[in-house]
Amino acid sequence: MATPVDLGIVATGMAFGERHDVAETAGEYVPDPEVVSGLGYRTYHRVAEGVTATDLAAEAAREALENADLDIADVDLIVVGHSDVPEYLGWDASAAVARALGAHATPTVMFTQVCAAWSVALDHAAGAMALSPDTRNVLVALVNVASEAHTNRMDFNGAIASDGAVAAVLRRGHPRLRRLSSAHFTNPEYADLFRVEYGGAAAPLPPPGHGNLHADPMTGVYRHFGRDPERFQVFMKEISGRVADVVDQALARAGRDRTELARLIYLNDNQQTIRAAADAVGLPLERTNAELARELGHMGAADQLICLWRHIEAAELSRGDLVALVGVAAPGMHWFCTLIEV
Repeated sequence: MATPVDLGIVATGMAFGERHDVAETAGEYVPDPEVVSGLGYRTYHRVAEGVTATDLAAEAAREALENADLDIADVDLIVVGHSDVPEYLGWDASAAVARALGAHATPTVMFTQVCAAWSVALDHAAGAMALSPDTRNVLVALVNVASEAHTNRMDFNGAIASDGAVAAVLRRGHPRLRRLSSAHFTNPEYADLFRVEYGGAAAPLPPPGHGNLHADPMTGVYRHFGRDPERFQVFMKEISGRVADVVDQALARAGRDRTELARLIYLNDNQQTIRAAADAVGLPLERTNAELARELGHMGAADQLICLWRHIEAAELSRGDLVALVGVAAPGMHWFCTLIEV
């Protein structure tokens, strides 16, 4: 089934924090650096003091607009996804990014659906084009800046959090990097897993002597499953199993099948998790973003589009190749897949 609106990616832009070596800096975050080294990462990115998620997103967006030979006035809609703790509560980062870009009266939308934000952002762009014939160019900016006051970037969810942003100019009718279809699945049973405990309306302040950095997120996960290893193993199998489900659903919607997939681009997760996702879909690890993940770190909602462009720049994808951009987002939990035809 073809997508109601044919749209493609005209150009992208990227921005990153400073590159750091995992082995050299792991001792700043965890008491046993060997545990972190087992995740398979070599380097990650961390913003300098004073650099915000808005700064990174705007920098990536400016580069994308320049590469597309567009001015901000040519953009009909701005969609921003931020996958970590926002700079402020009660605040809309999409408006802040628009202001940084010098936009005036351009509609903006903000997505905070953690690592799934990029997929729903592309869906929203397609929906906006379907609803309004006047919507031709959409600027999507996706950013992740780990708040080290709220989470430990090397000891949170089995990945090393990394600071980066990607922006893409999407255009109605563009023949390259076409969005064909998408599929999402949510299991609300896991809505509380990996949440940040303190700072929201339910618990605005931590109890004396405690804080977000004192909380072990994996303890909350084990508690959810009653510390039952069998229930936890069922959960782990569901993670990779649902990946295959959303890939198949997206393929069916596009009238394609797994044999046509050239590459699977997953989250920039640890090597074991990426391998499990590749096995579930039936692709070798070499046809994933596993090597890129080692160097980039997990950039939240920015992972998939950054890796897509890096694979294209490295001539690892050719025109007409079918790529599944896939991931899992927690809290939620959400599984998601978007198909792109290069």
